[in-house]
Amino acid sequence: MTEKDKLTEHSKAGSTYMLPKEEMLEVRRKGKKIKIGIPSDKEKVEFRVPLTPQAVELLVSYGHEILIEQEAGMAASYSDEEYREAGAQVMKDRKEIFECDMVLRVSPFDESEIDMLKGHQALISNLQINAHCPGSIGKLLQKKLTNIAYEYLEEEDGSKPIVQLMSQISGSTAIIVISEYMSKSRNGKGALLGSVTGISPSELVILGSGTAAEYAARAALGLGAIVKVFDDNISSLRKLEQKLSQPIFTSVYYPKVMKKALKSADAVLGAMPVGVPPAFRVTEDMVKKMKPGSVIIDLNVSQGGCFETSRCTDLNNPSFVEHGVVHYCVPNLPSLVARTASIALSNVLIPILIAIGEIGGIDNYIKNSKSFRKGVYIYNGILTNSTLAANFNLPYKDIDLLLAVY
Repeated sequence: MTEKDKLTEHSKAGSTYMLPKEEMLEVRRKGKKIKIGIPSDKEKVEFRVPLTPQAVELLVSYGHEILIEQEAGMAASYSDEEYREAGAQVMKDRKEIFECDMVLRVSPFDESEIDMLKGHQALISNLQINAHCPGSIGKLLQKKLTNIAYEYLEEEDGSKPIVQLMSQISGSTAIIVISEYMSKSRNGKGALLGSVTGISPSELVILGSGTAAEYAARAALGLGAIVKVFDDNISSLRKLEQKLSQPIFTSVYYPKVMKKALKSADAVLGAMPVGVPPAFRVTEDMVKKMKPGSVIIDLNVSQGGCFETSRCTDLNNPSFVEHGVVHYCVPNLPSLVARTASIALSNVLIPILIAIGEIGGIDNYIKNSKSFRKGVYIYNGILTNSTLAANFNLPYKDIDLLLAVY
């Protein structure tokens, strides 16, 4: 048999690598059954759930054990009975959930929840740096945990699957929200986001030209709105123009051009890249000069916001009025369509979790998957993320160097 014949494909988290058959057999022997806990996020006004019943059924078929808190999936329209039928254990008491080998959720873990963890576990969730404090980070380190952030997970080509999917959902959902808040159903001025024969079209200004901006622009153009997009990256603006089937106005952040666009806008969407502070902030004075009853949605509010007047809200109380302008500053907008967002999240996590089990646990997977390694910000109680370290003035170590020791 030739060496080529000995090679077989092994898929892992959206990528493929090749292993000799002998090594593949060894990997299979190391296969590890994982006990996965899913606590409810209801108290954090987060309606998404990381695994759907269909995803749970697949994981259970691989021999993994799933513990989910009672009513954790209810806001995403998944009942406890659906999870039971899929093979999950539905728990009233979350204590045992926080003692699982791996704990999955959407929201970050707060200090009281970290206290419930037994230590030496893997946690996969959103990071949301602004949701943390030195105390919470310190406790994560003390318990020798391995933490993975959805925001940092990458594919082999460098793309960020969860960020891209949630950005697509955020962009499309933002247009639905803008339409609602411009209507009388939310005490708006009763205007239509779009165009009607004989009436001037509504104007939408978008700050940023990434995935969320693309999907928002596409939806708004479909309604007949005038779309104006601003960014500091000409190449990104050009790519956006090429992706859309209709012409749009584009510009860099020239103050005079921005002020003019904001004055005539019916709605403004802050949709800059996730994970970095916004490149441009609309000043309070600019907001004061916007039309009364116009709508602002800030998708970047958890990163400092695209508007000086922004402040974090939640889906229980999503909006407020400042200077006559409606502000909608919910950091987890995809939760508004929790079922769709949960399916998208599950689609990314399932191949990762299966691969972790097959390769013998998360430590082996981190060592073998460079793209997954990008998502790790704490490894066995050691901080490995430079952004987090700078934010809290803490020391950190490069994970690639750490792996040479472990």
